[in-house]
Amino acid sequence: MDRAQKSEFVAELNRTFSEVGVVVVTRNLGLTVSQSTALRGKMRDAGATYKVSKNKLAKIALDGTDYLSLGDLLTGPVGLATSIDPVAAAKVVVDFAKTTDKFEIVGGSMGATLLDVEGVKALASLPSLDELRAKIVGLIVAPATKIATITQIPAAQLARVLSAYAEKDLEAA
Repeated sequence: MDRAQKSEFVAELNRTFSEVGVVVVTRNLGLTVSQSTALRGKMRDAGATYKVSKNKLAKIALDGTDYLSLGDLLTGPVGLATSIDPVAAAKVVVDFAKTTDKFEIVGGSMGATLLDVEGVKALASLPSLDELRAKIVGLIVAPATKIATITQIPAAQLARVLSAYAEKDLEAA
């Protein structure tokens, strides 16, 4: 990688750090190509990205961002999982770490808040933005559904009473 490519990579990584909601630092201890491809695919499906970077370039890219505290975690062969949704990258990383022992979570950061391994796991246990949106929509729709049900019940009861009187009149005639 020549100097121009390095500066372009650093600028792109810095832009990524400025846009994302969470960065999870992982350590690769000999992942196979198929495992790495599977991880990247799961990340893509969740709306997250996974990049392996040289530590020195990543530390340079951290300057001027909220993730400056991650510099201490960048030692050895690390990868950076990022996502705009603060939960997406953490969920995929935690799930993937359960399937292989060649992949470990080092820590992460949510803005200026530094997370340890347990913090990343706790973040992964939270519902994602899409799940929260679905719950909010459900909460908004529930009262309207209840009102519709309540207004239908008296009409149904009235119909049953009228039907009973009609059947009574038919039997009497």
